[in-house]
Amino acid sequence: MAYEPYVTPEYYKTEYGGSTVPDEKLEVILRQASRHIDSLTYNRIVGQGFSDLTSFQQDVIREVVCLQADFEHENEDEINTILSSYSINGVSAQFGGSWNVFTDKGVAMKRDVYALLCQTGLCCRLAR
Repeated sequence: MAYEPYVTPEYYKTEYGGSTVPDEKLEVILRQASRHIDSLTYNRIVGQGFSDLTSFQQDVIREVVCLQADFEHENEDEINTILSSYSINGVSAQFGGSWNVFTDKGVAMKRDVYALLCQTGLCCRLAR
């Protein structure tokens, strides 16, 4: 059985109102964002089944997937770089230490979006 992302392209466009990710990349980005959510929730969604989550958890996860898809598309070059910092013409940039970006398990995410995901109760390492 193939992996199904938690958000369909139709949901992204109509319910969420997303327009950041181009149509030709949308399915791939939504699948990637869903996989990243699985990593941050210790695969509890896969184990429990998305349909067995509460409606609140499902709504939050869908919103987080959409927000993460936008973030990953908008910052694709920076996220996929092998450098941790660089400097050009006196301007420097660093990755991973930003006050508003959270990184865990190789996933970069805005801190406020991670806090939203944590409201589902699925991000705690000690939870069952």
